[in-house]
Amino acid sequence: MRNLFFGATLAGILSATLVPVIAYASQPIPIEDLARLPAVQSVTMSPDGKHLVGLIPAPKSPDNTALAAWDTASLSTGPKVVTPSGEHMRFIAAFALKADKILAIARQEWTGNLGGCGEGKAVGATRTFVTKTYLTGDDQKHFEEAFASDKARNVGVSEDTRRCLEISGTARLVSMLPLDPDNVVIERASGASLVSTYYLYNLKTGNAKLLFTGGGQKTPSLFDPRTGSVLAKTEIEPTGNDYEQRIYIVDAKSGQFDLQAPLTTKLSNRHTVDVAGRDDASGKYYVLTDQFSDKVQALMYDPASQKFDQEPVVTDKNYSIAALLFSTRRSDFNQVVGFVVDGPDRQQVYVDPALKAVQAGIAKAFPGQQVTISSYTDDLSKVLFTTDSADVPTAYHLLLDKQRVANLGSTRPWIKSGVAGSESWVTYKARDGMRVPAILDLPAGWKQGDAPVTAVVMPHGGPWARDYTGWDVSGWVPMLTSRGYAVLRPQYRGSEGLGRALWLAGDQQWGLKMSDDLDDGAAWLVAQGIAAKDRIAIFGYSYGGFAAIAADVRSPSPFRCAIAGAPVANLGRLGTSWSDNRLQRILQGRTVKGMDPMRNTDKAHLPILLFGGDRDVRVPSFHPRDFYKAVESKVKAKYVVIPDMPHSMPWYPSQAREVDTLIVNYLKDDCFAHQ
Repeated sequence: MRNLFFGATLAGILSATLVPVIAYASQPIPIEDLARLPAVQSVTMSPDGKHLVGLIPAPKSPDNTALAAWDTASLSTGPKVVTPSGEHMRFIAAFALKADKILAIARQEWTGNLGGCGEGKAVGATRTFVTKTYLTGDDQKHFEEAFASDKARNVGVSEDTRRCLEISGTARLVSMLPLDPDNVVIERASGASLVSTYYLYNLKTGNAKLLFTGGGQKTPSLFDPRTGSVLAKTEIEPTGNDYEQRIYIVDAKSGQFDLQAPLTTKLSNRHTVDVAGRDDASGKYYVLTDQFSDKVQALMYDPASQKFDQEPVVTDKNYSIAALLFSTRRSDFNQVVGFVVDGPDRQQVYVDPALKAVQAGIAKAFPGQQVTISSYTDDLSKVLFTTDSADVPTAYHLLLDKQRVANLGSTRPWIKSGVAGSESWVTYKARDGMRVPAILDLPAGWKQGDAPVTAVVMPHGGPWARDYTGWDVSGWVPMLTSRGYAVLRPQYRGSEGLGRALWLAGDQQWGLKMSDDLDDGAAWLVAQGIAAKDRIAIFGYSYGGFAAIAADVRSPSPFRCAIAGAPVANLGRLGTSWSDNRLQRILQGRTVKGMDPMRNTDKAHLPILLFGGDRDVRVPSFHPRDFYKAVESKVKAKYVVIPDMPHSMPWYPSQAREVDTLIVNYLKDDCFAHQ
């Protein structure tokens, strides 16, 4: 859930007693401004450009969401239809489809016996959420469970599977099939052990045609963007003490799937091999892979000769290629028009002249902000895009006729720009010489040569994840920087997406070298004159919460206190049950080894705040609770349970208010109160 660096060395560091906590808190962002629902979110445009769909606060209940739809021809009049969430089931996302349809995702609290179906207890009651997907028309008059009519359900779905789908499964849109006016590709997925089925689904009639039956060890890799047929599939097979990831590509003549040996890799090697698309002219496939370099490159692959082209199609010397952008226009459908560089931000780079010109024009109109094109009509008369930066919340815009920009709205228009501070992508050297990238966020107004400030080191969750620059959707970074704190988000070893060397270096290093990287980041802050010694805290969520707990039992420590949200504390009990994705358990579970905090509670020495939700099935409450009980007599410890909060966002505003208030008050009143 939870990226940074900056260089400046002061001749001398002021003593901690002379450094006020909020020296640069010129205008703290109120917690309510970060916790309340966004003014608008999840905005998408129908393929024909006639409609926009998104979520807004419900008119009479601002802590609940509402589904809203706009006509692009009359945006100034506001939404044409608004449907508030139900009393229990609340909207969390929405998508504009074709055939005048809307896809809405909603969830509600649920307590019951999962029986091992999905994440949660195998026996006894589990407090979790049920998530459902609904289809409705643009008029929002009738809602029905999406892709779940009897016509869809009766194709190869058993009664047991149906029950699990009700409890823990949901449906999702896989491909819009831009050239098909009626059909989409959908998946009905259930718990980790059950089957996932893929259908060609007719939005007008509700008829469904089975395309593929998959599961934990067999998944489709690529669908034909015209017809929805499966072009490539991936199968995981045991090979001794390891597993192989085998990719098959359909033979155009025979219709049979052929094993592609050059695309087959051992799961333990963790190579990226993503069949991203097919070139219509040559019949070759675009493959994103790091088999030949530390970073992911885009290469052409010929399934007939089973050979890669010698040179990559797209590569970047510093970062991986995250995706290829394929045209949805009829004139050049399915041709590569750009790519995404997985750098400090996910930067779109368009090579198509028309889209490149559109992107350049938008970027000129929004200097200093990250511009992301979400979708566009066939003639580019309407282009939906977002903008954001570290101190400017995400906003939605519609480019009309390549000339006028209609500002649809900011997610948080009540937050003024300039109060969240500055941001930079930096690198520091760990004690063993490894270069660790990071994101450094500084309080507004702080500059080189100023007195060092109080700082927070914030490791991200995952740990197979990473942070990006730009507006922090959790709100924690601007919340802290606007209160005078510097925030460092190290991309410690074990972080994914920044090269294989950094990623693999985290294997079996939980609480060891992965934590060394965080300590070394704190030391770097002091050496650069950014942070005052003895005025640095560590705060993390999920795996970041583990890192905060690990800091509490590691000595010596550069941190004055620790804040651990939804933390893993017991590696022995974590086992392979921490994820609902079976392949991830097989793959990542083997790497989850290192220093177990629960076996080292006698070494606890930092004051610590622990919190978590009572509907968190990803990191059950025994992790923070047991650690708290083990250390409360040794250090000043506090443990807070947040009612009805799941592991992952979105959270209810009431939950965000409680969590944010806990963090701010703990840092101010407990961690740094006497300095």
